[in-house]
Amino acid sequence: MLKRFVIAAVLLLAAAGDLSGRVVEVRKKAEVNPTIAFSGGADAALNAEVRNILAVCGWFDPAPAGREADYELRVSPDTVRLSRGGKPAGSWRLKRNSDPRSTAKTVVDTVIEHVFAQLKVRGFCHSRIAFGAETSPGVRNIFLCDIDGRNVEQITNYRTLNVEPCWSPDGRTLCFSKYNVAGIDVVETTLAKPRRSRIVSSFRGINTGAAVSPDGRYLAVILSPDHQVDLFVQGLHHKELRRLTRGIAVEASPCWSPDGRRLAFVSDRRGVPRIFIIDARGGGETMLPVIDGGVDAVTPAWNRDGKIAYASRLRSTGNYVLAVHDLNSGESRVVTKGGGNWESPEWAADNRQVVCKRTVNGRSELWIVDTLTGRERLLLRTGAKLYDPAWSPCALR
Repeated sequence: MLKRFVIAAVLLLAAAGDLSGRVVEVRKKAEVNPTIAFSGGADAALNAEVRNILAVCGWFDPAPAGREADYELRVSPDTVRLSRGGKPAGSWRLKRNSDPRSTAKTVVDTVIEHVFAQLKVRGFCHSRIAFGAETSPGVRNIFLCDIDGRNVEQITNYRTLNVEPCWSPDGRTLCFSKYNVAGIDVVETTLAKPRRSRIVSSFRGINTGAAVSPDGRYLAVILSPDHQVDLFVQGLHHKELRRLTRGIAVEASPCWSPDGRRLAFVSDRRGVPRIFIIDARGGGETMLPVIDGGVDAVTPAWNRDGKIAYASRLRSTGNYVLAVHDLNSGESRVVTKGGGNWESPEWAADNRQVVCKRTVNGRSELWIVDTLTGRERLLLRTGAKLYDPAWSPCALR
């Protein structure tokens, strides 16, 4: 992995012409979801969409055959009714529009917001996932999809590599690294049409691994201004620039703590890639432990429950698995079971599910993993290679 890690950095430097490299807080109290039974109305298209969104949202399970469900959901032409134990638990006017799919998302969001009211989650079913896809040899562009893998939308259309999308806290823009003749820049693109783009980091060499701070003011980014690949923090809308690391080690994959005070990142300073945490103003570095049997640790993602998801290569098989390190307990555990290589986890707003890339027999796909139950769900499989998934931090309506 060290060889691959260093080679990747050198390729980045070569491509750059430089060879001298508001978050929504959601918590569930129980690891077992409540069960739900759905009774649809006369609109078959709406019924199908509601069942689909209920199945993929991760908040409810279908009631086992012969057993009473915890909740019963009924949808009539103009009303959504929820009951529990045969007693009314909520009733709302059905806000329909011309799209059954959008209406179904609103129905399930309404139920989630009512059943889990203390969590104050809004519009989870309307969240989206950004990812990169190879659109032709040597060309990658940025796309979006819904939480069930449908409604795929192309965001960029360049004849170059566009990688590592990351969300702004308000979900209105995406930043990503764009390769060009002179180097690699970080570009920010609005999602509302007409789309507008601007370069937010274009220092000499590489500008990659961008991560926007929770308050939307800063950008953590990997730069190589002096032929060293180090971690920096720069102002997203002003010119402040802080260097956090300096040395011959290669840094990568920064991510912010939920409070914006710290950063997790990857460095090979110990001979293999490992995850370190550093104060966002510099200093105070600590290295995270790796799972038993793990050789390295890469691509960290930090949630609001104090957990860092990452990928680690197993010494026994050479394959990558996903693991979660709990900063409160100090424990790390593997959360994937299926074969292949699992990489690049990114948390959903529920602090429980992650979207990731899974590669089997050379084919890369996007999968959802429930880190509490270990359930694995295919999100998206296409004829193209898929990369770098990132779940939106809030609803996109």
